[in-house]
Amino acid sequence: MAGLELLYSCVAGSITCPQDVVVCFVHWEIVKSGYKCIGLGDEPLSGDKKSELLPTGWNGNKELYTLRYKSNDDKSNLLVKAITVDSTLIFNLMDSATEQVSDLTMNVSDYVDADHLQTFESVFKNAEDLAQKVKSQLLPSVPAPRKKDKKSKRETSDDSQPDSDPLRIPTRHPQTSRQPNWPDPMAPFAAGGADLDPFGGRGGGGMIVDPLRAGYPRSGFDPSGGLPGVLPPGAVPPGARFDPFGPVGRHRPGPDPDHMPPPGYDDMFM
Repeated sequence: MAGLELLYSCVAGSITCPQDVVVCFVHWEIVKSGYKCIGLGDEPLSGDKKSELLPTGWNGNKELYTLRYKSNDDKSNLLVKAITVDSTLIFNLMDSATEQVSDLTMNVSDYVDADHLQTFESVFKNAEDLAQKVKSQLLPSVPAPRKKDKKSKRETSDDSQPDSDPLRIPTRHPQTSRQPNWPDPMAPFAAGGADLDPFGGRGGGGMIVDPLRAGYPRSGFDPSGGLPGVLPPGAVPPGARFDPFGPVGRHRPGPDPDHMPPPGYDDMFM
């Protein structure tokens, strides 16, 4: 507590109440954690400078103490307020970098001997307990380092095994080394090429929708050969889409179930 003793000796002449002693103690714990005091009040001023000492007028208001701090690496700012409520002192700290807010409430008489305000050796009571509370409840917590090695290893294993995830949505096209024979869109004569080659004979896509040309013929029959007793050969052009309008193949033996009209066919009121 050598640093605290030096600080206390600098401000002992201005200490007039036990609340001043607690604020001085908390200030030194904040300084030890890697911060410097830069001024009073809520808003920064143009003349703010880092210092381990308390600024002039730090205890001018006994009901509300307001101090600002900046980290040694200038990455975060702290706004500390201490509110006096009877014999209790309530500290509130806000970290501007993480927007983390913490608070600490203490009974001043538990940590300060009001009869020895000017004597550093006897003014504090339970100093170690007070320091522990300030560190655990008020000061900003340091985030734990991330385990990047395990995370990167897990990501690598996931990339190497794309099918190991049962919830992964498979791709629409099979993964093959053969690329489709698409024409170069930047070729000077690519525009309108499908009009000049409607059947796709030169390897392009063509402009006629023909499922037979795609290499996946329809099952059943070839309508271009005709339907016995229904359509003569050649009635359906090769490769044209054709939806059968009746049973394909031989005619069903026996009478046609539709050769008789339904009952009351000629009744206009049905």
